[in-house]
Amino acid sequence: MEMEKEHRSSHPRLVLVPLPFQGHINPMVQLGSILHSKGFSITVLHTAFNSPIPSNYPEFVFVSIPDNLSEQLISADDLLPFISLLNLNCGVLFQECLAKMVQKQEVENEPSIACIIYDECMYFCDAVAKYVKLPSIVLRTTSASTYLSRNAILQLKAEGVLTSQVSTSQDLVPGLHPLRLKDLPVSKIGTPEIFLQFITNIYKTRTSSAIIWNTNDVLEQPSLREIQKQCQVGIFPVGPLHEVAPASSSSLIKEDNSCITWLEKQKQNTVLYVSLGSLASVDKKELGEMAWGLANSKQPFLWVIRPGSVDDQEWKKLLTEGFVEAVGENGCIVKWAPQKEVLAHGAVGGFWTHCGWNSTLESISEGVPMICKPCFGDQRVNARHASQVWRIGIQLENMCERGEVERAIKRLMVDKEGKEMRQRAKNLKERIQLDIREGGSSYNSLNELIELIMSF
Repeated sequence: MEMEKEHRSSHPRLVLVPLPFQGHINPMVQLGSILHSKGFSITVLHTAFNSPIPSNYPEFVFVSIPDNLSEQLISADDLLPFISLLNLNCGVLFQECLAKMVQKQEVENEPSIACIIYDECMYFCDAVAKYVKLPSIVLRTTSASTYLSRNAILQLKAEGVLTSQVSTSQDLVPGLHPLRLKDLPVSKIGTPEIFLQFITNIYKTRTSSAIIWNTNDVLEQPSLREIQKQCQVGIFPVGPLHEVAPASSSSLIKEDNSCITWLEKQKQNTVLYVSLGSLASVDKKELGEMAWGLANSKQPFLWVIRPGSVDDQEWKKLLTEGFVEAVGENGCIVKWAPQKEVLAHGAVGGFWTHCGWNSTLESISEGVPMICKPCFGDQRVNARHASQVWRIGIQLENMCERGEVERAIKRLMVDKEGKEMRQRAKNLKERIQLDIREGGSSYNSLNELIELIMSF
């Protein structure tokens, strides 16, 4: 028994369960890399759909579970039914897999499983962990402010305040300044029951021992303090995870590194990097307005147009009628870019982003100010904080129109306003670097998290 205890304490195994989307896989495997560097063995239990690429993390064990899901079910506008189905389909299979792993460790003296760390959207894991008698910890991959805003949705709905007009209302959300009702992360089609049930499912008090957050005190101390008052378990803001984790790629889409060569030819802080993430899409008209806004600004740009992100397979035709000639060598368009490397490049002076939480953190961590064009969900919350709280972003409030796009680019990249934003972003970057180093709050939270896991 003593030998078994010693084996457990020196190399305990952690089982990670990510939601199978790029923005959720990234922070989960980054957390895994951090914990692996601290001596833990890592097993990633994942769906067959959008499975991580094992060769990116050769030190991990990857176990794929059938999920009976079809890619045709997936769209950025309709993720909630998919997540609900995922939780219904995977529970039994994950439970069987974990039970076998526990049995194997007992028979073959494998490293003991210390706990399960699961994405908040994979909430079935709580019951599975309880069944196999293992502790569990939740990883929340959104901001702390998003958590509070989702809770506010439930409260406002109960009070009858949340109506179909919420998506256009400029009224402030009580207690959540500077969020307006239109900034709340509600569904595009209002607040259907499936959305309210989703919030209830991911925030329901269960048996998990702690909550990990990919954020920190520098960015969200007031929100984190409020959350800790509400939570019955400890919260551990250890982010930004990508800054703490050893460098590696977890991209599900092949990156085009040729854009780095193009960046090398550009002047310092002159390039606007444009990317709307791994799920968001635009229509043909919006693509055209974005294109001509970029061209008319005369500012160098690196534009990611992801396959499937435009509702027309012939999107290139929209950019050929005078656009290529107007832009010349001033623009570079790729299908996907190594985003962290791009944002760290000295030529990049701004980021036109959808304001997904990972992209927001990556931009702030490199001191790059933003043009914010949120598309859905928590992106509106993040955009509002970037523009109004941290004051490092310009938010595009309306449908893209080339004149508005051109003006926003010039404000960010040329005008005094943009230079002031760049300085504030640089200051935030420096504060975050201090926060993840020894003595900083993220550094201390990570150590406290490790102590908790070792106590299981």
